[in-house]
Amino acid sequence: MNMLRLLLCVAVLATIPNTVKAQIAIDVIGGSEISFSGLIQTDMDWYGEDGQNLSSDGNDSDAQLRRAELVLNGKGPGMWNWALGYDAYANNFLDANVSYRTDVSTFVLGQYKQPNSLEELSSTKNNDFMSMAMTTNLFAMGRRLGLGYAYTAQHWGAAASYFGNELTPNQSPSLGTGYGWGTRAYYAPINEQAHFLHLGLSYVDLEARNSSGQAQARLRTRPDADLADTRMIDTGDFSADRLKVFGIESAYVQGPFKIQAELMDNTVTRPDPYNDFNGSSYYVYGIWNLTGETWNYRNGLVVTPLPNDRNLGMWQVGVRYDNADLNDGLVTYADPSDPTVAQVTGILGGKEENWTIGMNWYWRSNFKIALNYVMVNSSKYQSSENAVVEDNPEITTLRLQFYW
Repeated sequence: MNMLRLLLCVAVLATIPNTVKAQIAIDVIGGSEISFSGLIQTDMDWYGEDGQNLSSDGNDSDAQLRRAELVLNGKGPGMWNWALGYDAYANNFLDANVSYRTDVSTFVLGQYKQPNSLEELSSTKNNDFMSMAMTTNLFAMGRRLGLGYAYTAQHWGAAASYFGNELTPNQSPSLGTGYGWGTRAYYAPINEQAHFLHLGLSYVDLEARNSSGQAQARLRTRPDADLADTRMIDTGDFSADRLKVFGIESAYVQGPFKIQAELMDNTVTRPDPYNDFNGSSYYVYGIWNLTGETWNYRNGLVVTPLPNDRNLGMWQVGVRYDNADLNDGLVTYADPSDPTVAQVTGILGGKEENWTIGMNWYWRSNFKIALNYVMVNSSKYQSSENAVVEDNPEITTLRLQFYW
Protein backbone atom coordinates (compact mmCIF):
# COMPACT_ATOMS: atom_id res chain seq x y z
CA MET A 1 0.00 0.00 0.00
CA ASN A 2 2.85 2.41 0.80
CA MET A 3 4.37 1.66 -2.61
CA LEU A 4 1.02 2.40 -4.28
CA ARG A 5 0.80 5.74 -2.49
CA LEU A 6 4.37 6.59 -3.53
CA LEU A 7 3.70 5.74 -7.17
CA LEU A 8 0.55 7.83 -7.20
CA CYS A 9 2.41 10.81 -5.71
CA VAL A 10 5.09 10.44 -8.39
CA ALA A 11 2.37 10.36 -11.04
CA VAL A 12 0.97 13.61 -9.68
CA LEU A 13 4.38 15.30 -9.68
CA ALA A 14 5.02 14.13 -13.23
CA THR A 15 2.08 16.19 -14.46
CA ILE A 16 3.44 19.48 -13.11
CA PRO A 17 5.72 20.57 -15.98
CA ASN A 18 2.92 20.18 -18.53
CA THR A 19 0.20 21.87 -16.50
CA VAL A 20 -0.67 25.43 -17.42
CA LYS A 21 -4.40 25.62 -16.74
CA ALA A 22 -6.43 25.28 -13.57
CA GLN A 23 -8.01 22.08 -14.91
CA ILE A 24 -7.07 19.64 -17.66
CA ALA A 25 -9.71 18.56 -20.20
CA ILE A 26 -9.24 14.90 -21.12
CA ASP A 27 -11.96 13.71 -23.49
CA VAL A 28 -15.67 13.34 -24.10
CA ILE A 29 -16.80 9.79 -23.45
CA GLY A 30 -20.43 8.70 -23.61
CA GLY A 31 -21.57 12.31 -23.63
CA SER A 32 -19.58 13.11 -20.48
CA GLU A 33 -16.91 15.84 -20.63
CA ILE A 34 -14.12 14.44 -18.47
CA SER A 35 -11.53 16.67 -16.82
CA PHE A 36 -8.63 16.08 -14.43
CA SER A 37 -7.66 18.29 -11.50
CA GLY A 38 -5.29 17.95 -8.59
CA LEU A 39 -3.79 19.54 -5.52
CA ILE A 40 -0.35 19.14 -3.94
CA GLN A 41 0.51 20.73 -0.60
CA THR A 42 3.76 20.57 1.35
CA ASP A 43 3.81 21.98 4.88
CA MET A 44 6.58 23.02 7.26
CA ASP A 45 6.00 23.87 10.93
CA TRP A 46 8.37 25.41 13.49
CA TYR A 47 7.43 25.13 17.19
CA GLY A 48 8.31 27.58 19.92
CA GLU A 49 7.21 25.16 22.61
CA ASP A 50 6.06 26.21 26.04
CA GLY A 51 5.15 22.87 27.64
CA GLN A 52 4.37 19.70 25.73
CA ASN A 53 6.32 18.60 22.68
CA LEU A 54 4.18 19.32 19.63
CA SER A 55 6.13 16.85 17.49
CA SER A 56 5.99 13.14 18.37
CA ASP A 57 9.73 12.74 17.74
CA GLY A 58 10.62 15.64 20.06
CA ASN A 59 11.94 17.92 17.30
CA ASP A 60 11.12 21.61 17.21
CA SER A 61 9.99 21.42 13.57
CA ASP A 62 8.12 19.18 11.12
CA ALA A 63 7.97 19.00 7.34
CA GLN A 64 5.96 16.67 5.16
CA LEU A 65 3.70 16.33 2.16
CA ARG A 66 0.23 17.33 3.31
CA ARG A 67 -1.98 16.41 0.36
CA ALA A 68 -1.63 14.82 -3.08
CA GLU A 69 -5.15 14.89 -4.46
CA LEU A 70 -6.23 13.52 -7.83
CA VAL A 71 -9.75 14.22 -9.06
CA LEU A 72 -11.66 13.14 -12.18
CA ASN A 73 -14.81 15.13 -12.95
CA GLY A 74 -17.48 14.34 -15.49
CA LYS A 75 -20.00 16.84 -16.83
CA GLY A 76 -22.92 15.25 -18.63
CA PRO A 77 -24.58 13.54 -20.29
CA GLY A 78 -27.42 15.98 -19.92
CA MET A 79 -27.86 17.20 -16.37
CA TRP A 80 -25.85 14.36 -14.85
CA ASN A 81 -22.41 14.94 -13.31
CA TRP A 82 -19.96 12.74 -11.46
CA ALA A 83 -16.73 13.02 -9.48
CA LEU A 84 -14.06 10.58 -8.31
CA GLY A 85 -11.28 11.88 -6.08
CA TYR A 86 -8.42 10.25 -4.19
CA ASP A 87 -5.68 11.59 -1.91
CA ALA A 88 -2.58 9.58 -2.80
CA TYR A 89 -0.71 10.72 0.30
CA ALA A 90 -3.43 10.21 2.92
CA ASN A 91 -4.78 7.10 1.16
CA ASN A 92 -8.32 8.49 1.35
CA PHE A 93 -11.13 8.80 -1.14
CA LEU A 94 -12.42 12.35 -1.63
CA ASP A 95 -15.63 13.14 -3.52
CA ALA A 96 -16.97 9.96 -5.15
CA ASN A 97 -20.50 10.62 -6.29
CA VAL A 98 -23.03 11.14 -9.05
CA SER A 99 -25.37 14.12 -9.11
CA TYR A 100 -28.33 15.38 -11.11
CA ARG A 101 -28.59 19.16 -11.42
CA THR A 102 -31.31 21.50 -12.63
CA ASP A 103 -31.27 25.29 -12.51
CA VAL A 104 -32.25 25.31 -8.84
CA SER A 105 -32.02 21.72 -7.55
CA THR A 106 -29.24 19.18 -7.01
CA PHE A 107 -29.62 15.50 -6.06
CA VAL A 108 -26.42 13.71 -5.05
CA LEU A 109 -25.63 10.08 -4.22
CA GLY A 110 -22.26 8.82 -3.00
CA GLN A 111 -19.51 10.46 -0.92
CA TYR A 112 -19.61 14.25 -0.63
CA LYS A 113 -19.18 17.04 1.91
CA GLN A 114 -22.15 17.17 4.25
CA PRO A 115 -24.26 20.36 4.48
CA ASN A 116 -22.72 22.15 7.44
CA SER A 117 -20.03 24.77 8.16
CA LEU A 118 -19.08 27.48 5.69
CA GLU A 119 -15.37 26.81 6.18
CA GLU A 120 -15.69 23.02 5.80
CA LEU A 121 -17.67 23.34 2.56
CA SER A 122 -15.16 25.76 1.02
CA SER A 123 -12.38 24.52 -1.25
CA THR A 124 -9.28 23.25 0.56
CA LYS A 125 -6.93 24.91 -1.90
CA ASN A 126 -8.38 28.33 -1.08
CA ASN A 127 -8.40 28.13 2.72
CA ASP A 128 -7.73 31.61 4.07
CA PHE A 129 -5.50 30.11 6.77
CA MET A 130 -3.37 26.98 6.54
CA SER A 131 -5.27 25.13 9.25
CA MET A 132 -9.02 25.39 9.47
CA ALA A 133 -10.22 26.88 12.74
CA MET A 134 -10.61 24.70 15.84
CA THR A 135 -14.37 25.17 15.41
CA THR A 136 -14.32 23.38 12.07
CA ASN A 137 -11.84 20.70 13.08
CA LEU A 138 -13.81 19.86 16.22
CA PHE A 139 -17.42 19.92 15.11
CA ALA A 140 -17.78 20.12 11.31
CA MET A 141 -18.88 17.06 9.36
CA GLY A 142 -16.69 16.32 6.34
CA ARG A 143 -17.24 13.82 3.55
CA ARG A 144 -19.58 10.88 4.14
CA LEU A 145 -21.46 8.37 2.01
CA GLY A 146 -25.03 9.50 1.71
CA LEU A 147 -27.99 10.81 -0.23
CA GLY A 148 -28.58 14.55 -0.37
CA TYR A 149 -30.69 17.30 -1.90
CA ALA A 150 -29.98 21.03 -2.26
CA TYR A 151 -32.12 23.93 -3.47
CA THR A 152 -30.43 27.15 -4.58
CA ALA A 153 -31.97 30.52 -5.43
CA GLN A 154 -30.36 33.93 -5.88
CA HIS A 155 -30.68 35.04 -2.27
CA TRP A 156 -31.20 31.83 -0.32
CA GLY A 157 -30.77 28.09 -0.35
CA ALA A 158 -31.21 24.95 1.72
CA ALA A 159 -29.79 21.42 1.77
CA ALA A 160 -30.46 18.16 3.61
CA SER A 161 -28.61 14.87 3.72
CA TYR A 162 -28.76 11.39 5.24
CA PHE A 163 -25.33 9.81 5.62
CA GLY A 164 -23.32 6.85 6.91
CA ASN A 165 -19.58 6.28 7.20
CA GLU A 166 -16.75 7.27 4.84
CA LEU A 167 -15.52 5.22 1.88
CA THR A 168 -12.15 5.10 3.63
CA PRO A 169 -12.90 4.75 7.35
CA ASN A 170 -10.95 7.29 9.39
CA GLN A 171 -9.23 5.92 12.47
CA SER A 172 -9.93 9.10 14.44
CA PRO A 173 -12.96 10.87 12.88
CA SER A 174 -13.84 14.16 14.54
CA LEU A 175 -17.49 13.24 15.03
CA GLY A 176 -17.30 9.44 14.93
CA THR A 177 -18.54 6.99 12.31
CA GLY A 178 -22.26 6.65 13.03
CA TYR A 179 -25.26 7.13 10.75
CA GLY A 180 -27.02 10.46 10.88
CA TRP A 181 -28.57 13.38 9.08
CA GLY A 182 -27.76 17.04 8.53
CA THR A 183 -29.29 20.19 7.14
CA ARG A 184 -28.10 23.69 6.25
CA ALA A 185 -29.91 26.85 5.18
CA TYR A 186 -28.54 30.24 4.19
CA TYR A 187 -29.79 33.69 3.26
CA ALA A 188 -27.97 36.50 1.46
CA PRO A 189 -29.86 39.78 2.08
CA ILE A 190 -27.11 41.56 0.12
CA ASN A 191 -25.93 39.80 -3.04
CA GLU A 192 -24.22 42.20 -5.40
CA GLN A 193 -20.98 42.23 -7.33
CA ALA A 194 -18.11 42.71 -4.84
CA HIS A 195 -20.59 43.30 -2.02
CA PHE A 196 -22.54 40.56 -0.23
CA LEU A 197 -23.66 39.37 3.17
CA HIS A 198 -24.09 35.66 3.93
CA LEU A 199 -26.00 34.28 6.94
CA GLY A 200 -26.46 30.58 7.61
CA LEU A 201 -27.62 27.91 10.05
CA SER A 202 -26.83 24.20 10.18
CA TYR A 203 -27.70 21.17 12.30
CA VAL A 204 -26.18 17.68 12.37
CA ASP A 205 -27.45 14.70 14.40
CA LEU A 206 -25.67 11.33 14.32
CA GLU A 207 -24.97 8.18 16.28
CA ALA A 208 -21.93 8.28 18.53
CA ARG A 209 -19.69 5.49 17.24
CA ASN A 210 -15.90 5.23 17.27
CA SER A 211 -13.87 3.53 14.51
CA SER A 212 -14.50 0.15 16.17
CA GLY A 213 -18.25 0.67 16.26
CA GLN A 214 -18.43 1.21 20.02
CA ALA A 215 -20.87 3.75 21.47
CA GLN A 216 -18.17 6.25 22.36
CA ALA A 217 -17.21 9.82 21.49
CA ARG A 218 -13.96 11.77 21.60
CA LEU A 219 -13.45 15.45 20.81
CA ARG A 220 -9.99 16.91 20.29
CA THR A 221 -8.13 19.25 17.96
CA ARG A 222 -4.63 20.37 17.03
CA PRO A 223 -3.44 23.91 17.90
CA ASP A 224 -4.15 25.40 14.44
CA ALA A 225 -1.12 23.61 12.99
CA ASP A 226 -1.90 20.51 10.92
CA LEU A 227 1.46 18.79 11.43
CA ALA A 228 1.41 19.05 15.23
CA ASP A 229 0.99 15.63 16.86
CA THR A 230 -0.18 16.95 20.24
CA ARG A 231 -3.77 17.91 20.95
CA MET A 232 -3.78 20.39 23.82
CA ILE A 233 -7.51 20.01 24.38
CA ASP A 234 -8.89 16.48 24.36
CA THR A 235 -11.91 14.94 26.09
CA GLY A 236 -10.56 11.40 25.82
CA ASP A 237 -12.94 8.54 25.03
CA PHE A 238 -16.27 8.60 26.85
CA SER A 239 -19.53 6.65 26.57
CA ALA A 240 -22.11 8.35 24.36
CA ASP A 241 -25.37 7.84 22.48
CA ARG A 242 -25.67 10.68 19.95
CA LEU A 243 -23.82 13.81 18.85
CA LYS A 244 -25.76 16.93 17.94
CA VAL A 245 -24.12 20.04 16.48
CA PHE A 246 -25.85 23.37 15.89
CA GLY A 247 -23.97 25.91 13.78
CA ILE A 248 -24.27 29.61 12.95
CA GLU A 249 -22.20 31.09 10.12
CA SER A 250 -21.73 34.48 8.48
CA ALA A 251 -19.55 36.25 5.94
CA TYR A 252 -19.43 39.83 4.70
CA VAL A 253 -17.51 41.06 1.64
CA GLN A 254 -16.99 44.67 0.60
CA GLY A 255 -14.53 45.01 -2.26
CA PRO A 256 -11.12 43.62 -1.19
CA PHE A 257 -12.19 43.04 2.45
CA LYS A 258 -13.84 39.98 3.96
CA ILE A 259 -15.03 39.16 7.48
CA GLN A 260 -16.09 35.60 8.30
CA ALA A 261 -17.27 33.95 11.52
CA GLU A 262 -18.82 30.71 12.76
CA LEU A 263 -20.07 29.37 16.07
CA MET A 264 -20.80 25.70 16.77
CA ASP A 265 -22.42 24.22 19.84
CA ASN A 266 -22.13 20.47 20.44
CA THR A 267 -24.28 18.29 22.70
CA VAL A 268 -23.39 14.65 23.29
CA THR A 269 -26.23 12.66 24.83
CA ARG A 270 -24.99 9.96 27.19
CA PRO A 271 -26.51 6.85 28.80
CA ASP A 272 -27.51 6.80 32.46
CA PRO A 273 -26.10 7.61 34.94
CA TYR A 274 -23.97 10.15 33.06
CA ASN A 275 -24.93 13.74 32.35
CA ASP A 276 -24.90 14.94 28.75
CA PHE A 277 -21.75 16.70 27.56
CA ASN A 278 -21.74 20.16 26.02
CA GLY A 279 -18.85 21.81 24.19
CA SER A 280 -18.62 24.86 21.98
CA SER A 281 -16.26 26.77 19.71
CA TYR A 282 -16.23 29.87 17.53
CA TYR A 283 -13.93 31.84 15.26
CA VAL A 284 -13.88 35.23 13.58
CA TYR A 285 -11.38 36.56 11.06
CA GLY A 286 -10.72 39.31 8.58
CA ILE A 287 -8.91 39.13 5.21
CA TRP A 288 -7.64 41.96 3.01
CA ASN A 289 -6.69 41.46 -0.63
CA LEU A 290 -3.80 43.90 -0.91
CA THR A 291 -3.86 43.70 -4.71
CA GLY A 292 -7.53 44.69 -4.94
CA GLU A 293 -9.29 41.46 -5.90
CA THR A 294 -12.72 40.67 -4.48
CA TRP A 295 -14.60 37.44 -3.83
CA ASN A 296 -17.56 35.92 -5.65
CA TYR A 297 -20.65 34.42 -4.03
CA ARG A 298 -22.05 31.19 -5.42
CA ASN A 299 -24.54 28.68 -3.98
CA GLY A 300 -24.05 29.83 -0.42
CA LEU A 301 -20.24 29.79 -0.57
CA VAL A 302 -17.55 32.47 -0.80
CA VAL A 303 -15.39 31.84 -3.89
CA THR A 304 -11.75 32.97 -4.03
CA PRO A 305 -10.89 34.84 -7.26
CA LEU A 306 -7.91 34.53 -9.57
CA PRO A 307 -5.26 37.27 -9.46
CA ASN A 308 -6.01 40.45 -11.39
CA ASP A 309 -2.39 40.47 -12.57
CA ARG A 310 -1.12 36.94 -13.25
CA ASN A 311 2.53 37.96 -12.96
CA LEU A 312 2.14 39.97 -9.75
CA GLY A 313 -0.31 37.50 -8.27
CA MET A 314 -2.84 38.09 -5.51
CA TRP A 315 -1.54 39.06 -2.07
CA GLN A 316 -3.64 38.59 1.08
CA VAL A 317 -3.13 39.33 4.77
CA GLY A 318 -5.45 38.24 7.55
CA VAL A 319 -5.97 37.86 11.28
CA ARG A 320 -8.06 35.16 12.99
CA TYR A 321 -9.20 34.56 16.55
CA ASP A 322 -10.66 31.18 17.49
CA ASN A 323 -11.81 29.80 20.80
CA ALA A 324 -12.81 26.29 21.96
CA ASP A 325 -14.24 25.09 25.28
CA LEU A 326 -14.34 21.33 25.99
CA ASN A 327 -14.86 21.69 29.73
CA ASP A 328 -18.17 20.44 31.10
CA GLY A 329 -17.35 19.34 34.63
CA LEU A 330 -15.94 20.30 38.01
CA VAL A 331 -12.98 19.50 40.22
CA THR A 332 -13.97 19.13 43.88
CA TYR A 333 -12.07 18.25 47.03
CA ALA A 334 -13.58 16.07 49.75
CA ASP A 335 -11.27 17.74 52.24
CA PRO A 336 -10.56 21.39 51.33
CA SER A 337 -7.53 21.30 53.60
CA ASP A 338 -6.02 18.51 51.48
CA PRO A 339 -5.84 19.66 47.82
CA THR A 340 -3.91 16.52 46.84
CA VAL A 341 -7.10 14.41 46.71
CA ALA A 342 -9.38 15.65 43.93
CA GLN A 343 -12.57 14.30 42.41
CA VAL A 344 -13.48 15.14 38.82
CA THR A 345 -17.18 15.30 37.96
CA GLY A 346 -18.05 15.35 34.27
CA ILE A 347 -15.51 15.87 31.47
CA LEU A 348 -12.66 18.38 31.48
CA GLY A 349 -11.29 18.42 27.94
CA GLY A 350 -9.71 21.84 28.31
CA LYS A 351 -9.97 25.34 26.87
CA GLU A 352 -7.95 26.96 24.09
CA GLU A 353 -7.85 30.30 22.34
CA ASN A 354 -5.57 31.10 19.41
CA TRP A 355 -4.56 34.15 17.42
CA THR A 356 -3.33 33.54 13.87
CA ILE A 357 -1.67 36.09 11.58
CA GLY A 358 -1.53 34.94 7.98
CA MET A 359 -0.27 35.92 4.54
CA ASN A 360 -1.12 34.26 1.20
CA TRP A 361 0.36 34.73 -2.26
CA TYR A 362 -1.56 33.28 -5.23
CA TRP A 363 0.53 33.30 -8.42
CA ARG A 364 -1.13 32.80 -11.80
CA SER A 365 -3.81 30.07 -11.56
CA ASN A 366 -1.70 27.26 -10.13
CA PHE A 367 0.57 28.30 -7.26
CA LYS A 368 0.10 29.47 -3.70
CA ILE A 369 2.45 30.18 -0.80
CA ALA A 370 0.97 30.59 2.69
CA LEU A 371 2.71 31.75 5.86
CA ASN A 372 1.01 31.69 9.30
CA TYR A 373 2.07 32.64 12.80
CA VAL A 374 -0.05 31.12 15.59
CA MET A 375 -0.11 32.20 19.24
CA VAL A 376 -1.72 29.51 21.42
CA ASN A 377 -3.18 29.91 24.91
CA SER A 378 -4.47 26.60 26.31
CA SER A 379 -5.41 25.23 29.72
CA LYS A 380 -6.44 21.73 30.79
CA TYR A 381 -6.83 19.87 34.06
CA GLN A 382 -4.11 17.23 34.40
CA SER A 383 -4.81 14.48 36.91
CA SER A 384 -1.10 13.70 37.16
CA GLU A 385 -0.48 17.27 38.34
CA ASN A 386 -3.79 17.59 40.18
CA ALA A 387 -4.02 21.07 38.68
CA VAL A 388 -5.01 23.06 35.63
CA VAL A 389 -1.91 23.26 33.44
CA GLU A 390 -1.40 26.06 30.91
CA ASP A 391 0.52 25.58 27.67
CA ASN A 392 1.18 28.57 25.41
CA PRO A 393 3.39 27.72 22.42
CA GLU A 394 3.99 29.87 19.37
CA ILE A 395 3.98 28.18 15.96
CA THR A 396 5.16 29.30 12.52
CA THR A 397 3.78 27.40 9.53
CA LEU A 398 4.63 27.54 5.82
CA ARG A 399 2.82 25.90 2.90
CA LEU A 400 3.84 25.47 -0.73
CA GLN A 401 0.91 24.56 -2.96
CA PHE A 402 0.42 23.58 -6.59
CA TYR A 403 -3.01 22.92 -8.09
CA TRP A 404 -4.68 22.53 -11.44
